[in-house]
Amino acid sequence: MVKPSVPSLIRSPTIRSQQQSAWSLLAPLRSTCCRLTPAQAQAAQYRLVLPCLSRSLSSTANRAVSSGPTLAELQPANPLSFDSLEPRTFSIIAHVDHGKSTLADRLLELTGTIPKSGANRQVLDRLKVERERGITVKSQAVSMTYDYETPNADGSVGKKRYLLNLIDTPGHVDFAYEVSRSLAACQSALLVIDASQGIQAQTIANFRVAKALGLPLLPILNKVDLPASDVDRCLVQLEELGIDTADPVHRPLMISAKTGLGVEDVLKAIVERTAAMPGTEDGKVEDRDGKGLRALVFDSWYDSFKGVVALVSIKDGAMKKGNSIVSAHSGKKYEVLDIGVNYPDAKSTGILRKGQVGWVICNMKDMREATIGDTMHLANDKIEPLEGFRPSVPMVYASAYPVETTDFVKLEEAINRLALNDRSITVQRESSMALGQGCRLGFLGTLHAEIFRSRLSEEYGQEILVTAPTVPYRLTRPNGKVSIISSPIDFPSDGDRANKALLLEEPVVHGRLTCPEEYTGEMMQLCSEHRGEELDVNFSEMTGQKRQVELKYRLPMAEIVTDFFPKLKSRSSGYAGFEYEIAEGEEYQSSDLVKLSFQLSGTPIDALSMILHRSKATAEGRIWAKKLKDVVPRQYFEVAVQAFVGGKVVARETVSAYRKDVTAGMYGGDQRRKDKKLKNQKEGRKRMRELNVGRVSIPSESFIKLLDRSS
Repeated sequence: MVKPSVPSLIRSPTIRSQQQSAWSLLAPLRSTCCRLTPAQAQAAQYRLVLPCLSRSLSSTANRAVSSGPTLAELQPANPLSFDSLEPRTFSIIAHVDHGKSTLADRLLELTGTIPKSGANRQVLDRLKVERERGITVKSQAVSMTYDYETPNADGSVGKKRYLLNLIDTPGHVDFAYEVSRSLAACQSALLVIDASQGIQAQTIANFRVAKALGLPLLPILNKVDLPASDVDRCLVQLEELGIDTADPVHRPLMISAKTGLGVEDVLKAIVERTAAMPGTEDGKVEDRDGKGLRALVFDSWYDSFKGVVALVSIKDGAMKKGNSIVSAHSGKKYEVLDIGVNYPDAKSTGILRKGQVGWVICNMKDMREATIGDTMHLANDKIEPLEGFRPSVPMVYASAYPVETTDFVKLEEAINRLALNDRSITVQRESSMALGQGCRLGFLGTLHAEIFRSRLSEEYGQEILVTAPTVPYRLTRPNGKVSIISSPIDFPSDGDRANKALLLEEPVVHGRLTCPEEYTGEMMQLCSEHRGEELDVNFSEMTGQKRQVELKYRLPMAEIVTDFFPKLKSRSSGYAGFEYEIAEGEEYQSSDLVKLSFQLSGTPIDALSMILHRSKATAEGRIWAKKLKDVVPRQYFEVAVQAFVGGKVVARETVSAYRKDVTAGMYGGDQRRKDKKLKNQKEGRKRMRELNVGRVSIPSESFIKLLDRSS
């Protein structure tokens, strides 16, 4: 298949209409801007027009965007009555920072769902941590209406109003489970690509998920007004993914979500390229009396006033306030207390019909009853449950303990409530001799764990102590039984390993590292230090920028969950980027793993135990023994700090004892008098050490500083 060139795309009706719109916006600015004629613009193509638009619209963005209908004109007379509207449910998927949330803001403005304002930034990112970091963490659903213009038989233009349900999704790999759940509730997906960066790792991962679900994809090239944008490269990459860019159904739309250029065409494409759900054409919903209700629960959260709130997509029938509904998963019956949509804030509608997405509040007494992927149906109805979601698999584990042991009950309650909002987190109780009661938490990645901790502190006021992160190791026994080891406590003893042929494996990832050419050597050395295996090296030339290098490595996941990212930023002066994905079919590899444990005067410190590769055990043992020595208070006897691998000591530090000079008052005389005093002192310390075995304590503040990686 011949790949379309950029000029051929510009001659297409879609791009030509975008170009004409661009010129109409440039018209009042020609006197102060560049005085280009249409002929000159055609020769320069969009590479000259769009940057000019970007500069011009930066100061007149409100005027340009506000040229459309007003908020009052776009909103329906009764904004909470969507019965006669044909629904379209779509999601926005992309790599992190490719412009998903910005595009969502423009769509909400153009449809009149929110007033047009230059202050509209990350409207759907409602968590404090999302706004602070500038990334989407939690998927958000919002409904809006759009008047689609259609030509009539007499040549006039008519308008047909549609109900558009938008689900904005995260872009970071750690929140891929959020994306997969959201896509299951959609009819199509907008695949947003940053034209200056091209297709990235998470773009490909999201594409595969959408393709597996059979969703129509609408490719969108965003940020085409940037000087560094490379549309040709993006088109080639789309073709390599298997998307026929010459096909009108998959023709990419070129937009600038920041300025609003081309966003109107996105709304038109959603209506034109997304097939109506069977039975919802022209707003005619089958089973309007509610029979045959099937509602997919694809998200849930806990509200301190309303209790458990479930986000549902109505696949069949209708759900009304007052209905008795049943969970297909548990068989429990509930009463619908309230029901509605986000427009953009929560609005009660009293009913949700087929094709609509909204929230439902019922008398759920336990947060765990809101099972993600569950099917809700009317009581006494026999239905075929919808296909649920594959459970998420945690890739990073960490233990959380309260700073004060008496606060464990409050901490556990806060963790369980927050885990309801993020069902990809696993929670299990555990106890430590040093730290008391705590919870073992499973996350999808290090950023996921960091975000969870931030939300726990900001939303629930819980300050916690988090141990070093670990990854799930796989243990295969001689009888073929396979188990997952998520904690050093479960690691097999040396006796078991010596007497049985145990196979230990660790998870691996495929990493993609990009950096300027001058940092290539440092980055290769960094990957080598972290047991990386080189897969590929590519050099690329980018106009107006330094030459970039792309390094592909296979890396053990245990190596990147600790100090890999800080070293990456430090050695590259912040210019390097790294992203990774789990390689299908290569999730685990055999590895020589050992358990590194610590003792303080013969007493184990289980909170410091870790699983790591044998080649790093001695070095890590020395590092942590030195750290432990620095926080252990001095006693009146020597305290031995030891690091063990199996029964072998690989590192030792000694905390020296307080020493009183018992011979200070003795001047002259027989030396045997001094020797006797020193001997008595030594024997006294020995008796003290025997009496105080296991009683050496570390101050809580020092232990927190020792374990807390963020400090």
